[in-house]
Amino acid sequence: MAEPSEYVPPKVWTWNKESGGRFASINRPIAGPAHEKELPVGKHPLQLYSLATPNGVKATVMLEELLAAGHKGAEYDAWLIKIDGNQFGSGFVAVNPNSKIPALMDRSGPKPIRVFESGAILVHLAEKFGAFLPTEPASRAECLSWLFWQMGSAPFLGGGFGHFYAYAPTKIEYAIDRYAMEVKRQLDVLDRRLAESEYLAGPDYTIADIATWPWYGGLAKGVLYGAAEFLSVHEYKHVNRWADQIAKRPAVRRGRMVNRISGDPASQLHERHDASDFETKTQDKLDEGAATVTI
Repeated sequence: MAEPSEYVPPKVWTWNKESGGRFASINRPIAGPAHEKELPVGKHPLQLYSLATPNGVKATVMLEELLAAGHKGAEYDAWLIKIDGNQFGSGFVAVNPNSKIPALMDRSGPKPIRVFESGAILVHLAEKFGAFLPTEPASRAECLSWLFWQMGSAPFLGGGFGHFYAYAPTKIEYAIDRYAMEVKRQLDVLDRRLAESEYLAGPDYTIADIATWPWYGGLAKGVLYGAAEFLSVHEYKHVNRWADQIAKRPAVRRGRMVNRISGDPASQLHERHDASDFETKTQDKLDEGAATVTI
């Protein structure tokens, strides 16, 4: 392995904004709002502020699954929060002091409830509507165990492997090898579990699957980081079976579209305020309308 250039940490670390690489303009070592900006509020009790990253997709898939299951109270407004400084607006920081998407305001009760962290949003919605979270103690424990496994494991995949493999300004062999090893170990954990169980928590589809699919399903199907060949994801046949099975669900297909700003314009629904938006307000429809007006 090639030896990296020697780096000796100083006695006291100081922030060098210029060394931040691709994300230098949006990363900072402090919390709190950077500017005043109120959040919009739509017509539904559930207000989601998000972006279609894997963590954001968890929330929109969950909401679409609830609606598909007949829970009309799960109607929601999804507002786009681009990770370009908008996450540091005062209104968003008031909902999520950690300035990360997704963030949810539940205005269905006498007092608004803020919920941040994608796993907390899934649990809140599952308990609110009595869906996708088993009530039998052993099954519930299995579901929550896999949910928290995902929450604890994803930073190795995203902030670790994804950052050093795809985004870091220089390729560091040690860092890529370290995180590639861990991601492949995690894929093996999933593959072994899914060899014995249709879904992560057992025979039923739960919030554990909804949380894990955008990350590890996306990795298995070549969506994340362009790393499918590098990680030999084809070797994990049970993960691939599970990923394909979930991808076929209509609510999952809809959930992936919400707050998406890249890829096929027909798959991008920047904001979602009504079920009909999937038919009328995707980016390709908006482009067609703009072209008609121009002509």
